[in-house]
Amino acid sequence: MKAGIVGLPNVGKSTLFNCLSSAKAQAANFPFCTIDAQLGQVSVPDERLTKLAELVHPGRIVPAVCDIVDIAGLVKGASKGEGLGNQFLANIRECDAIIHVLRCFDNDNIVHVDGSVDPVRDKEIIDLELQIKDLETLENRLKRVEKAARVGGDKQAKIELDVIEAYKAAIESGRSARTVQFETEDEQQAAKGLFLLTAKPVLYVCNVDDKSAATGNKYTQAVAEAIKGEEAEMLIISAQTEADIAELETYEEKQMFLEDMGLSESGCNRLIKAIYHLLTLQTFITAGEMEVKAWTFRKGWKAPQCAGVIHTDFEKGFIRAEVIKYDDYIKYGSEAAVREAGKLGVEGKDYVVQDGDIMHFRFNV
Repeated sequence: MKAGIVGLPNVGKSTLFNCLSSAKAQAANFPFCTIDAQLGQVSVPDERLTKLAELVHPGRIVPAVCDIVDIAGLVKGASKGEGLGNQFLANIRECDAIIHVLRCFDNDNIVHVDGSVDPVRDKEIIDLELQIKDLETLENRLKRVEKAARVGGDKQAKIELDVIEAYKAAIESGRSARTVQFETEDEQQAAKGLFLLTAKPVLYVCNVDDKSAATGNKYTQAVAEAIKGEEAEMLIISAQTEADIAELETYEEKQMFLEDMGLSESGCNRLIKAIYHLLTLQTFITAGEMEVKAWTFRKGWKAPQCAGVIHTDFEKGFIRAEVIKYDDYIKYGSEAAVREAGKLGVEGKDYVVQDGDIMHFRFNV
């Protein structure tokens, strides 16, 4: 599972990526300075691991991680191959979610590819390019499905045709595919099989100046109004401020800096958590003397699937899962105390794992 950082040139994508990842994308004041999509793996901030470690005293703490891709800047005409359009669109197609960075700050020293700052216009440029590409995908698919559905009487083709027409109507009216909701499982599966760019979940990141990091500004207000009803989320962050924070050496220095800015948590931490949520990812935890470790799973997964995250043998030979709720572990202070209090749950194959569950799997192969 990975999220792609997209946007027009010079909106702060690579600066933000550098703050998030140990990988260093080139950040420069000219279009297309990022030519190749760069992959970074970031740790997911999770205060629960630290609190558990204070009780367990493990050898190490291992956080969850997620993958983030810095994708080259897009320009008008990308859907027709302009600029690095073909490469850009191919990279988006490989991602599971989109982090759309919008420039929401004034700075005469940083060139805007269209000559002025207007994040709503910038958003619409990229939306339009993705929508044009999706429309092309739908029209190509329509030619293959229509005959089977209307002449051949193929039931599955009829379902897919209805989905295609619903998507086509939405995109032709200027809406993205993610605004269209399907009720039946067959429709939902058909929709997934089209792999549309605008069906991917999106988080709009408003990159502001440091003075607006805590409050936002007129540009972020305009973006918030523009995305109403779009099934999308928005986050305000100052990429330059985050770059300054990253240069500080100690946790105490970083916290003082944040307090001076009127922030309780760094924008990078908030962004990583938002990306994790956008990808519908959750965390279960294993806690022992060797390590306290966060494991990533998809929301809605059952116990055997989560066991398989640790090792495929755990899933194949799954017997049961011993589950401690995080709050209970903190309250009672140890696994033994939780057991004594009768708060340790023994769950079978149908148990849907919850975020923050502390798990121990029993298996036999």
